[in-house]
Amino acid sequence: MHASPGDNPDLYSIDGFRQRAQQRLNSHGNWVGGDHLLNPDFAYSADQERKLRDAAVLILAVNHGPDARIVLTQRTAHLRSHAGQIALPGGKIDKEDNGPIAAALREAQEEVGLDPACVNTIGPMGTYMTGSGYKVVPILATASTELKLTPNPDEVEDVFEVPLSFLMNPQNHLTHSREFAGKQRFFYAMPYEDRYIWGVTAGILRCLYNTVYA
Repeated sequence: MHASPGDNPDLYSIDGFRQRAQQRLNSHGNWVGGDHLLNPDFAYSADQERKLRDAAVLILAVNHGPDARIVLTQRTAHLRSHAGQIALPGGKIDKEDNGPIAAALREAQEEVGLDPACVNTIGPMGTYMTGSGYKVVPILATASTELKLTPNPDEVEDVFEVPLSFLMNPQNHLTHSREFAGKQRFFYAMPYEDRYIWGVTAGILRCLYNTVYA
């Protein structure tokens, strides 16, 4: 059953988010989500999983009173992959990174100038496998104060925030489709104002809902 503010007035505050996330992460274990949930032919064998490139993204809930906001970016139009799309801060895990949390924080600092000292990490939320060849670890975290973020113009066109209550409302989780490589592919989409949140980003946010708020 979908959690509603009537059940808990602090449901979408960063304290409510942190409390629910900590409880649910302990009980859900190391789940695996991915593009294959809507496209069964994306299912991976164990050998294929080992060939996926490791990446990490930051799901950062920022304090805005009773309704926290999630930080998202819009990628620049000149990037070689996923140009112009809405994304969570993050990227590939480098050999120098001390695991997914360090990678997500490093990438967020490089992309939008996020000071790691402002971040309170909750922990990793399983793994999300993408059709484009990545095994992504979403890192849940909070920030207790409003952030002053500056997009890196080489990678990020804009940085913005979306209310947690909007993203965690299943009525806003649409299923859209497009033709890719001659096949119809299905994906989640969460249009917000003039932003079109879709694909892997929307898929990861849907997994956040399934894990923490469903």
